[in-house]
Amino acid sequence: MILDERTYSIEPAHVGTYLDLYVAKGMAIQAGHLGTLLGWFTQDIGAVNDVVHIWQYDDLADRQRRRAALEADPAWLTFRAKAAPYVQTMRSRILKPTWFSPLGGSGVRP
Repeated sequence: MILDERTYSIEPAHVGTYLDLYVAKGMAIQAGHLGTLLGWFTQDIGAVNDVVHIWQYDDLADRQRRRAALEADPAWLTFRAKAAPYVQTMRSRILKPTWFSPLGGSGVRP
């Protein structure tokens, strides 16, 4: 299992607008392609205009297949064009749970 942590820095004062747009126009499309959403988060301290979401995949091949299908969906491309003016930057990290993680890890110790 891997986790895809994606952080978007949103234009200040537009975090609520971005999240409302995502819930109304993007969430169902994305969830239909990507599968297991672990959560969406905002930051309370630090970069308060960042939003973070974490998706779970079987492995990198599963992630690649699912993201390719999402990027080929015209409805997603339409949503992304509407959301783009609110996004300053995007960062992505791939996380692997440790062997003792409650999510269930690979069992391999570093």
